[in-house]
Amino acid sequence: MKIVKFIFSFLFALIFINAGLNKFLHYSPMPKMTPEQTKIFAAFSEIGWLFPLVGIVEILGGVLFIFPKTKALGAIILLPVMVGIVIHNLYRDPSQMGIITAIVMFLINIWAIIDEREKYKALIS
Repeated sequence: MKIVKFIFSFLFALIFINAGLNKFLHYSPMPKMTPEQTKIFAAFSEIGWLFPLVGIVEILGGVLFIFPKTKALGAIILLPVMVGIVIHNLYRDPSQMGIITAIVMFLINIWAIIDEREKYKALIS
């Protein structure tokens, strides 16, 4: 079970590290977007600091998520990004395969938070 946890954590983390690096290096082509998605991304691009901030959060959260000692922190850091990804896919493009991937990733993130719940007790006590 420990190896399965590590594999899921490692793959989850790599996806976020890759997504974060892509925001800076632009090496992965964007999928075809709907006109509404194009407007949304144009608005996000207009806010010059937003994509770099999300990229840094994705890279930092991904790196922290890899290591068992810091996985709890990485899971909490990535949670708002995951919520945004799921909401975007639910409301803006529910017919695409992206929603399935987003929900699976969200569930992995929730699983990690539940699995690391002992580490959060000091924050809420």
